[in-house]
Amino acid sequence: MTILSSLARAYERLPDAPPFGYSSEKIGFVISLNDDGTVAQMVDWRDGEGKKARPRSMLVPQPVKRTAGIAPNFLWDKTSYVLGVTAAEGKRTAEEHAAFVKKHIEAIADAEDAGLRALALFLQSWRPEHFESPRWPEEMKDQNVVFALESERFKRVFLHDRPAAKALWGRVSGGADAEAEICLVTGEAGPVARLHPSIKGVWGAQSSGAALVSFNLDAFTSYGHEQGDNAPVSEAAAFAYTTALNRFLERDSGHRIQIGDASTVFWADAQDMAAIQIAEAWATVIFDAAETEDPNQARRDEEERLRKDIEIKLKRLVKGDSLKDIEPKLTEGVRFYVLGLAPNAARLSVRFFWEGSFGELAENYRDYMRDIQFQPWPEDKAQPNIKQCALRLAPARIDAAGKVKFDSEQIPKQFSGEYFRSIITGNRFPGAVLGQLLLRIRSDHVLDATRIAMIKAILVRNMRLERRLPTDTAGNQNKDYLMYPDPDDPNIARRLGRLFAVMERAQSASLGENVNATIKDKYLSAASATPAQVFNGLLNLIEHHLSRLRRGHSDAEWVQKAADKNGITKADMAKRLHRKLSADIGRLSASFYETGFPVQHDRDEQGFFMIGYYQERYGKKGAAPEDDSTDVDDIALNETN
Repeated sequence: MTILSSLARAYERLPDAPPFGYSSEKIGFVISLNDDGTVAQMVDWRDGEGKKARPRSMLVPQPVKRTAGIAPNFLWDKTSYVLGVTAAEGKRTAEEHAAFVKKHIEAIADAEDAGLRALALFLQSWRPEHFESPRWPEEMKDQNVVFALESERFKRVFLHDRPAAKALWGRVSGGADAEAEICLVTGEAGPVARLHPSIKGVWGAQSSGAALVSFNLDAFTSYGHEQGDNAPVSEAAAFAYTTALNRFLERDSGHRIQIGDASTVFWADAQDMAAIQIAEAWATVIFDAAETEDPNQARRDEEERLRKDIEIKLKRLVKGDSLKDIEPKLTEGVRFYVLGLAPNAARLSVRFFWEGSFGELAENYRDYMRDIQFQPWPEDKAQPNIKQCALRLAPARIDAAGKVKFDSEQIPKQFSGEYFRSIITGNRFPGAVLGQLLLRIRSDHVLDATRIAMIKAILVRNMRLERRLPTDTAGNQNKDYLMYPDPDDPNIARRLGRLFAVMERAQSASLGENVNATIKDKYLSAASATPAQVFNGLLNLIEHHLSRLRRGHSDAEWVQKAADKNGITKADMAKRLHRKLSADIGRLSASFYETGFPVQHDRDEQGFFMIGYYQERYGKKGAAPEDDSTDVDDIALNETN
């Protein structure tokens, strides 16, 4: 099923889908009229107060498709059209207002409806210079405005809601006299949409909306057709797919997630409405999408209960339980769709589109969670969600409070979208993502658990798909490879990472924690990429630190704590560290003693190095990178190595 046809089907089950020809728009103010066209009240329709006031959604006649020309909406619009006033310079405001007046006077000149007559009288008598404070507030400028009769305002019946106005809109909206063609979306005959309605809510796109389907150059046309005639989509189908997509793109819709610059939406389709709701609820948790802001506390509590229940079921899925045993409805013909959109001037580009059964999505999610699981993991942190992983591709900095902050504005556009696509499709991760992670570690020196988990996921998935994972005696692949610290792993790069962590610990034992720059700060990236240029010199440096420690010199608080608590002297500590260094060097392969340290590591080997370093450095009690409190116990635990 194509993007447009699946969205058109989704429109049919929207709980409060607007009827054909109407759309939900942000309205700021209501002009309430008396029957004689005079203004009775000016009503601020926005939610909140002051600078936090936000327009509210209202169902109004569908807006026109505006390009470079002047085109007024019907029975509502922004103040430059309705009143001829704007907060900006407004070089063509007078023309916009004149077009709005002309369109409505011609349409309602012979109307007998009281509301339409009142509007005609108002437009005939209104002059932009009548816009004066305090009756006409400054914050009203450039807001969308609707009309109502004062006698119906308290019932929340607006002018465009009146039966006569609806009937008139059906006539002036056009399309009925157009030649019918076969719609490529529905397969039914109907008037073709020359211009498709705009898509709003895509991050970075024009606030007025952008086109998903458009033909703006001769090179895109076929056999002399113009615009929508090149790919006939009926007006009803164009309205349906754009309405559904705009609804999914709304903030807190529960159907969207921002991945870098890709505004990503998802939805399900099935014969059983209950199965659709369950699938979309699961996806909201899987993707960590923003939920709707329900003002009802009881409903919020129920949503939270449902979320926790789904989290428990997802844990069962990751552990290996069958989806059919966990949630049978999700295996009975539930299709699922994921669409990523990015801005492209006045149009939208499709970054990715995935369609499959929900079972496929669940299986791919299970594989991803297994790939990214990693020990040690900080005890106070949950497993990273997709947005947190995308954030790790951005530069990091340490703020004044000592917290690590990632710059979300610098998330690489292509990398984050490709990473997400790999998750939902189950395919290999782009190699450039691993390179980007290594580049960030090299530049900002932030090596946190999430970045290491991503490196591990990339390496393990590639090895699994290529059947390069270590195997047991029965030939089964070790799916837990790299998940836990393993001093016996023959991978040289991983062992060198472990060795580097022990060397850093030896430096810390000698000089303490408050040195200006540790060997990690200076040499971690170089040691991972070009070991031969770094390790020989570092071994001599570490031997100097161990000699200092043997002589009883140490500025490390944790070494002193070990002496006070366990009676471990500084000389004993030096012996243990030397023993561990010797043991790690001894684990290197026989070929190492012939060729020495590797001259250069490729990208994958650098990833193995980082994993080995991190697991040795923080692996005993799941300490966070900034926490050295476990070093004493680490040394004690490793004294027999």
